[in-house]
Amino acid sequence: MNHVILGAGPAGVIAAETLRKHAPQDSIVLVGDEPEAPYSRMAIPYLLMGNIAEAGTYLRHDPRHFEQLRITLRHGRASALDTVAKVVVLEDGSRLPYDRLLIATGSSPATPPIAGFDGPGVHSCWTMADARDIQRLAQPGARVVQMGAGFIGCIIMESLAARGVKLSVVEMGDRMVPRMMGPTAGGMIKAWCESQGVAVYTGARVTEIDRSEVGAMKVKLSTGVALEADLVISATGVQPNILFLQDSAVLCLLGVLTDEHMQTSVSGVYAAGDCAEAFDKVSGKTIVSAIQPNAAEQARVAAMNMLGLVSSLPGVTQINVLDTLGMISTSFGRWEGVPGGQHVECTDTGTGRHLSLQFDGDLLIGCNSVGWTEHVGVMRGLVEGAVRLGPWKDRLLDDPTQLVKAYLASAQAQDQHAVV
Repeated sequence: MNHVILGAGPAGVIAAETLRKHAPQDSIVLVGDEPEAPYSRMAIPYLLMGNIAEAGTYLRHDPRHFEQLRITLRHGRASALDTVAKVVVLEDGSRLPYDRLLIATGSSPATPPIAGFDGPGVHSCWTMADARDIQRLAQPGARVVQMGAGFIGCIIMESLAARGVKLSVVEMGDRMVPRMMGPTAGGMIKAWCESQGVAVYTGARVTEIDRSEVGAMKVKLSTGVALEADLVISATGVQPNILFLQDSAVLCLLGVLTDEHMQTSVSGVYAAGDCAEAFDKVSGKTIVSAIQPNAAEQARVAAMNMLGLVSSLPGVTQINVLDTLGMISTSFGRWEGVPGGQHVECTDTGTGRHLSLQFDGDLLIGCNSVGWTEHVGVMRGLVEGAVRLGPWKDRLLDDPTQLVKAYLASAQAQDQHAVV
């Protein structure tokens, strides 16, 4: 059997290793579009902080790892897919035949349509090449403007702050981390960042990067503010790398649509990771959930099915745990709630603690927290486990801090009912 894997990130590497474990004689080709050894993008902020060297970002640290597993590493990028001939066409014109194909091409930074965006001094924080440029420019005291304060943006922000730069963050939403946090939590994160010396502009967007002055940039905002910058970081979101599939038979919505076996609309073609759209049991719809635990499990399931060893994805995990300059926040499930659902929250700004719970009937379907680190496992268990709270729902509406007691009582009762 000839397996081709497009993408050498965590999903691609885990899939390749899973295939080799269960199919010692099969051919496995792993295609990556960067010259470096397979690495984790999520490790780049730690590289910028100086906690690790470039080799510390590598997914496998033995330089002969893939050679020893007889996994062929190939440098290239897919430009087209012919599912009838079972051939992947690369940008250099070469053709890779396959019996089974895994699309694990990940995502790329979205490019905002801003005058002056293209040019020196403006970078995403996505590739190893980006990291090297940022290390060169983000010296102590440098004026840095970061566009975007979402989940990835906040991680990048922390690494920049650790480098001692003069940092300003611009977010179009009315709060920080708007796709993960409600107004209270997002506002608390903003206040915390400002207390740590970061200038935060919410409800604003960059309209122009003025390069009229030699050696300097002026970042103009929709609010009329102009920020001088030596470096601009774009962290305005990502989009799945699926353009090469536009003329193929593979069905794509937001990402590559998959079933519970991670198979696409074409038999023998699978998808995993940031480019895959899979079913989320909490929301009841397909979503692209670009977090590494999902990528790892999707890759394992896809690889097993590529070998004919039936495996199913139990569901997509919607979990975000974020450390923003020392403030820990979490988001689980449908944190924004549902029509007709009930909601409760409690906030103590003095201690920097906030808890927001969303219910649908007697199910906890989503939550936000700031500073409630001891309850992270319980929140996940209640949301993902779809634990029926029964009378504990009303008790939580009265006092949402009773999450642990509610989980212990309700989960135990549900387990006993299942056994009976």
